[in-house]
Amino acid sequence: MAESIKVAVRVRPFNQREKDRKAKLIVDMLGTTTLISDPKAKDTDPKQFTFDYSYWSHDGYKEDEQGYMHPADERYCDQARVFKDLGEGVLTNAWAGYNCSLFAYGQTGSGKSYSIVGYGANKGVIPVICQRLFSKITDMKKAKPKDEFEVTLSMIEIYNEQVRDLLNAETMKIKGGLKVREHPKTGFYVEKLTSTRVSSYENIELKMETGTKNRTVASTAMNATSSRAHTIVAITFVQKTQDGKRGMTKTSVINLVDLAGSERAGSTGAAGDRLKEGAAINQSLSTLGNVIAALADQAAETKGKKSMVPFRDSALTKLLKNALGGNSKTVMMAAVSPADINYEESLSTLKFADRVKRIKTKASVNESPTEKLIRELREENAKLMKMLGGGSVEQPASVEISEEEKEKMRQELEEELKAQMLQNQAALDNARETMEEKLAAAKRELEKEKEELRKRKSEDERRKKLPYLWNLNEDPALSGIVCHMIEQKEVIVGKSEKALIKLQGLSILDEHAVIEVDGPKIYLTCPGDAKVMINGDTITTKTELLHNDRMVFSAGHVYVLHHPHQFKEAEKSGTTFKPVTWESVQTEIAQKSGWDVNSSGKSEDELLLQEELISVMPMVNEANAISEELDKKKTFEIALVSPQARGTTGRTMVMVKMADLVHGNYWMWERNKFINRKYKMQEMYQNYVTGDPDWDLPQEIDPFYEDVTDHVLIGQAQVHLKCLGYLIGFEESIIITDYEAKERGYLEVEVVPLKPDNTPITDEDEEYFIEDPSELVGKQLSYNVKIVGAKGLPSKISQDVYCDFRMYLDEEDERTPGVSSMNPDWAHTKRYCHNPVTEQLISYLSEEPLIVRIWGKQKLERVKSSANLTTRQLKTLNEKEKISQVMKKMAATPGNTDMAVMMRKIDMMLKIINDVRGCVTDAKKAGKSTVKVEELDKILTADNSSFEDVQEIIENEKNNPDSKVCSIQ
Repeated sequence: MAESIKVAVRVRPFNQREKDRKAKLIVDMLGTTTLISDPKAKDTDPKQFTFDYSYWSHDGYKEDEQGYMHPADERYCDQARVFKDLGEGVLTNAWAGYNCSLFAYGQTGSGKSYSIVGYGANKGVIPVICQRLFSKITDMKKAKPKDEFEVTLSMIEIYNEQVRDLLNAETMKIKGGLKVREHPKTGFYVEKLTSTRVSSYENIELKMETGTKNRTVASTAMNATSSRAHTIVAITFVQKTQDGKRGMTKTSVINLVDLAGSERAGSTGAAGDRLKEGAAINQSLSTLGNVIAALADQAAETKGKKSMVPFRDSALTKLLKNALGGNSKTVMMAAVSPADINYEESLSTLKFADRVKRIKTKASVNESPTEKLIRELREENAKLMKMLGGGSVEQPASVEISEEEKEKMRQELEEELKAQMLQNQAALDNARETMEEKLAAAKRELEKEKEELRKRKSEDERRKKLPYLWNLNEDPALSGIVCHMIEQKEVIVGKSEKALIKLQGLSILDEHAVIEVDGPKIYLTCPGDAKVMINGDTITTKTELLHNDRMVFSAGHVYVLHHPHQFKEAEKSGTTFKPVTWESVQTEIAQKSGWDVNSSGKSEDELLLQEELISVMPMVNEANAISEELDKKKTFEIALVSPQARGTTGRTMVMVKMADLVHGNYWMWERNKFINRKYKMQEMYQNYVTGDPDWDLPQEIDPFYEDVTDHVLIGQAQVHLKCLGYLIGFEESIIITDYEAKERGYLEVEVVPLKPDNTPITDEDEEYFIEDPSELVGKQLSYNVKIVGAKGLPSKISQDVYCDFRMYLDEEDERTPGVSSMNPDWAHTKRYCHNPVTEQLISYLSEEPLIVRIWGKQKLERVKSSANLTTRQLKTLNEKEKISQVMKKMAATPGNTDMAVMMRKIDMMLKIINDVRGCVTDAKKAGKSTVKVEELDKILTADNSSFEDVQEIIENEKNNPDSKVCSIQ
């Protein structure tokens, strides 16, 4: 009999981010009904959704000495109640031989992991299910010693449509991930997946810790966004009992599914971007949504009709086919944020859960006589062997495909049959395994478990005595998973064989840094090309490390130092340390970079801007690092763009400027577009790292490519219309400014009020002038807006230049024709007529400027000096040019002769550095590993006095707190 998927929704307390943003509560629960209010439509009734369970965990709790959250009132739902409602049913069904599935769904940070895994004394559903399962197995073995019970565990991650075995780190290196195959009887499965025996919950916990560690290391090395990955833990529970003389085998698979963050496409994708469907990172969730919708429609359809369900469109939905539409009893836990700032995401989650509750599954007991099971497996394998050995694998009959394609299809079919045979053989071997063999295997597993526990205990003891680095991750569940002990006097950090702290990933060098221990003190140094930050500052010299210091190696590796000796000393003196989180580190970096991150006294819009800025900064660093690694010759930087600079209304937005280092062109991307492109960049980098020969994509799907024929915003000009309220016309030449408030030219505009016969009102027509614009209310107002032309536009962006603007209540932009010139003449006139004039229009003319945006296409000109340079060299050259331009401006300031002298001397120094670099490059090309001293000496002594003078100036200026020179450097 079909039954609906059981759905529960849970709301958590405000988190720190929501408190900082002064968030308001918009979620309420009455019985099994969840209500959510739209913060932008306060006069409308809340939207209502009814589920099997609506769990209120926002407030009404008290914490005991062990840290467990007890209900302080009847409304609060604790972990024990969640297990009673959901976990006990899963456990009962597993013992009965049913397949069970437990889903966790919701946006990143909504509290999914708390309900499913929990923390500390507040154990989630999974740990309690496992503990109760093994407890009952122990009791059953005592009652029925001849019965056999076996529990095995597998753990996979699906990221970018690639399946990774988290219990076998070696398989993570397989190009394209593990293959998902289909068995005719049991459905989809992962080929060559590790399935390990477990004998206790502690054993499961150890294995899951191993899997989580493998996941953390792999995601950092591959530059993956861990919160966008799905994790599936499968616990297979087999019972072999004696029914008289006949043995019976009962099998249950418990799937525990932690889905990736369910953020809306508008929140993390890019509306309108040509690559919005390009990133495989979103494919699984979007396909899951399509599957849920199709299954919900199917459940509502009349008998005999069936919707097509696209299970095969993603790796995730293939593996969840049984859980969603087949042989399984399924439960879903949807987690929502209580805050108004997450309204869209929470509403999306509730709508998804509402569709899921309509889906029906037909679960059956997986039980059969052991002898029959063995016989069926033998017969099926014999049949497959005959098909393979006898050459009776059917070839495609279609004449529409080539012989080469037919052969490829035949080989794929053979692979599928061989995989089925291996799967059957594994099941056959397991079914035929004797009790003695099982006991011996269990004993081996027990010894392994004891060894793992000994290692864990030993590491815990070492952590109390030795300093170590622990990792930080964007996903809180992956923070503190990786620990690197500092056990020697000198510890190399990098990717070389001799590195004791091995790091892999973006821009990590063979020897990226060196940690030195000198008694109780620890120091860190790094070579010139290595990028290392300590507490938000980029370091270039030997730096002492203190307890709780935050280190960022390149773009993705974030670690915190734990120094037991310093920690104990601090405790004695009463010193406390603030908790370190991923967010706090990014905030610190933003602050040290000059951004204002103080949240006190800021408006909601300002707090949102600050949050977006802090979240985008590491992504921009990552995009720059990928560009360098793949030599894409692009650079990215953050821009805060006001609504006036965009020619729109609203708030200041975080945008990202992508610059072409070869041609000097640039494009401004909206934040969502950049994030979507960044995911695609990650995919490219992962393909590059795994050795995919096709990692570099054609232009039309390359996330680093932007068409130079697309128009870019040159700038905007603000036309103030106050005179028009007095029926006075005007001609103006208005400055055009870009998003950085830099002058980009002048816009020539005429605004002419009209008489009733549509002829212009001139200076001689004094009878039409009025003393108060309110006199126009209720009358007709006609006028012409003429965009005459522009002067002095940038030569780089002077192709097909046009203007657009939107007057008052217009729904569409008015646009001039395109003209290719630095001084385009448009002479474009638009007539407006308002009848009757309203007070709103008078207010608009008095207070709101008309925003005219100027657009153009960029020229594609290769910079001669950039030929054959790498991305890193081009970035260095670009930075030098910027510094040179600033210093030349300062040197040109009247009376600033010291700066002029220093400018010349620094030019000499840069020449010496470039000559040394050229000497080294020549040596490398010649296959030499050394450079002769006399060659370098010749360069350095060419004008030694100048070099020494520059060094002296730099040192003097470093000691001068008021110096502008140091800040320029």
